[in-house]
This record gives sequence, structure tokens and C-alpha cells, in this order.
Amino acid sequence: MALHVRGVLLPDDEVRDLWLVGDRVTFEPVPGAETVVHGGYVLPGLTDAHCHIGIARGGAPITSIDEARELARVDRDAGVLAIRDAGSPYPYPELDDADDLPRLARAGRHVAPPKRYLRDIGVEVGAAEVAETVAAQAWAGNGWVKLVGDWIDRGVGDLAPAWDADTMTAAVEAAHAAGVRAAVHTFSESAVEIMVRAGVDSVEHGTGLSLDLIDLMARQGTALVPTMINIRTFGGIADQARGKFPGYADHMLALRDRFPTVVRAAHEAGVPIFVGTDAGGGIDHGLAAEEMLLLHEEAGMAPVDVLAAASWRAREWLGFPGLVEGGLADLVVYPEDPRADLRVVRTPTRIVLRGHVVR
Repeated sequence: MALHVRGVLLPDDEVRDLWLVGDRVTFEPVPGAETVVHGGYVLPGLTDAHCHIGIARGGAPITSIDEARELARVDRDAGVLAIRDAGSPYPYPELDDADDLPRLARAGRHVAPPKRYLRDIGVEVGAAEVAETVAAQAWAGNGWVKLVGDWIDRGVGDLAPAWDADTMTAAVEAAHAAGVRAAVHTFSESAVEIMVRAGVDSVEHGTGLSLDLIDLMARQGTALVPTMINIRTFGGIADQARGKFPGYADHMLALRDRFPTVVRAAHEAGVPIFVGTDAGGGIDHGLAAEEMLLLHEEAGMAPVDVLAAASWRAREWLGFPGLVEGGLADLVVYPEDPRADLRVVRTPTRIVLRGHVVR
């Protein structure tokens, strides 16, 4: 049965009627449609642009497709109707078109340096194998690959790039040659500079960004997914590491403390910023609203810009059309204007996914 929705449609900011016919949106009236929304503020479904439904709580790989389903449902029930899984050790292509789950943009496994990443999560390879491995992982995802740009180097006692600059640049080139986009995990100043100059498509975390690199990202259209919830965990990481690696601990705290200023500068420079929680492992699923509030409260992004970063612009970036003629039938409804009080995003009153009412 077709569904009818009436409310203030954002970002248009006007009361509109729209109809959901199967998994498509139309503004042409459909006789006999069931009205499921009458009033409130209607947005295209939210997006978590950095999420891991292939990693269980605690950091181990999931072991079944049912675990992936359950994690994705937690996000769905919070209004997240599109997910970019930024690296999964467990393949689950059969969920790409699951009727009851968020739309999925997926990377394959992380491509990581040997013995310098989370155990059992990435494909760990030396410099000579990186480009070939990136090409293989391009086939394992559906449009993205994930590179680990840096991690602690115990010999150095601090963060250090995963491989040399030529290898990391070749990794980005290999992704593009395979027809996919490349995302890079990076905390450090040195690795993020290499990867931005190499033309990576999105920087994940990006705590080491400088003003010069921010300007370059804006000119290139390189996206930033700050995962501010994740950066808040740096204090615990520093505490655990301080006994053996005091320099690394101090570095992580310094990166954490300056990060809101970095994100603010990136936003003001015009860098595309998208909401991502880094759920999976140490971060619970279903926290997109909390990440949105951090972008507003700590990084100073206006509520409408945060909404764009979580909804219509994020969906467009991932290739999931919003509430336009012929767009996808995913929406969330809030009782009050989230531009006036962003906290309302914690409590959607209606969630419709693929033309079916979830809540």
C-alpha cells in the first residue's frame, strides 16, 4: 500500500505532501494512500558515515550474519537509515538489499600494516603488497576501500605512518583504478598529510589536520568524518599507554584537546563534513544523535549544517537520493524543529525505511 506523509519537509522548510510508493518518493497524489505522518518535521533518513556492523562490542569480528543484522537494527531504530561500513572483517553482501535494514555502502577489510592494528580486523600487508591488496578489497566492498594510514609504532614510541609515502599514494591510486573511493583512518599529522596530498576521498578522524591541509581538502572536495565520540576515548587510550609510551600518551591527549578547533576550522573552510560514530568495537551503535550534538556543541556547527551532515548531504555523498521526486522512501520525523533545538534528534516519532513504517 502507498503511504502519505505531510509535514515540514527539510531542507525545503515548507509544509509538503509526499507519497511513498514501494521504495520511491513522489509528489503526485496517490488515491487511497494511508496517511502515516501528519505534522512534524520530516527529513531524509539519517546516515552514519563511519560505522562497523562487522565488528562486535569489544573489538572482535562478528561471527554470523545475524550479529550484523542485530547491530544494523540498533542503528535503524535510532533513525539511521543509511550506513557506510568503514571496514569489516566479516563479509555480508547479502544484506545490501535487506528490506528491514539500513542501506549499506561498504568497504572490505581494512588494509593495515603488519602487527600495527587491531588484531584480526584488517588484512595486514607489507609495502610491496599494498596496492594489490587494495584492488582485492575493492571487490569485497561495494564502492569503498579502507586504509589504515597510521597507528602506534612501538619502535618509535608514537604514532607513525603505516607505510612510506610512495606506498600510501599508490594505495589511493589503486583504489581509484579499481573504480572505488578510498577512506583512510588517520590520527597523526604526518600520515594525514600524505593521504590528503595523495587524493584520498575521505579522512576518518583526522585529528592531525593542519590549516594548510584543511584548505587543500576544501579545494579537492575531500570529506572529513570526525567521529568525535571516538576522539573522546583518547584519554583512556593515553592512560593505558603511559607506562610504556609516555610520548604517545601525551600526543593523543594533545590531538584530542585541539580537535574541536580542527573540526570548526574545516567546516568554516568548506570541507564536506559527515556524521560518523565509529560504532563497533569500543563505541556502541545507535549514537548518531550524540555525534550530531557534539558537532554542534563542541565544533560549533549550526544545527542546520549538522542535519545536512547527517541527512540529505550525507545521503547524496553515498549515492542514496533523499526526499525528491523518484528518491528513496527513507525518512525520519521529529515533533519539533531540530534546527531550533538539535536535541530532538534523539527522539524520532516516525521512522520509515524503504517505504515501510519501522516506528
